Amino acid sequence: MTLDLFPEGLVPGEGVCGSAEALPFADESFDVVAAFDVVEHCEDDALAVSELARVLAPGGRMLLSVPAYQWAWSDHDVRAGHHRRYTRPRLVRVVEGAGLSVARSTYAFGAVFPLFVAERARRRMQGRAGKEAASRLPSVSPRTEKVLMGLSGVDHRLLRKRDLPFGSSIFLAAVKP
Repeated sequence: MTLDLFPEGLVPGEGVCGSAEALPFADESFDVVAAFDVVEHCEDDALAVSELARVLAPGGRMLLSVPAYQWAWSDHDVRAGHHRRYTRPRLVRVVEGAGLSVARSTYAFGAVFPLFVAERARRRMQGRAGKEAASRLPSVSPRTEKVLMGLSGVDHRLLRKRDLPFGSSIFLAAVKP
């Protein structure tokens, strides 16, 4: 089941239009809930995570991803409608505050992290002119895409064995007791 705040985000006849801060589902309706790059868009993130927990059945799993590090805030976050970025401990606190048990929490995209930091530094140095000029995500050449996908493959291999200590996103899995 797909939920989107905007009807344009849904395939006609599929999914439900609604807000993560007031889910239109009964208590304990789902065995798995996932919110990938959603919670940072909610003004009240604790309410959104509590709503996800409310519709989760006992023993069910919650999967989340959010952008990392408030210091990385940029014009991109503003255009995307973000309210905040997270550290791993901050996200864990929000999830545990909703009564869930965190099974795993890790940073992600660590192999591309140096490129991410450089890109955020470039945005800061460009200042206001850069913000106005960068109204869309830049296109990526096939060669750059291949490099980025290769670096993401490094994360894929590492994450099988350990959590990453840094990255541009955070992934979290939790269980409802």
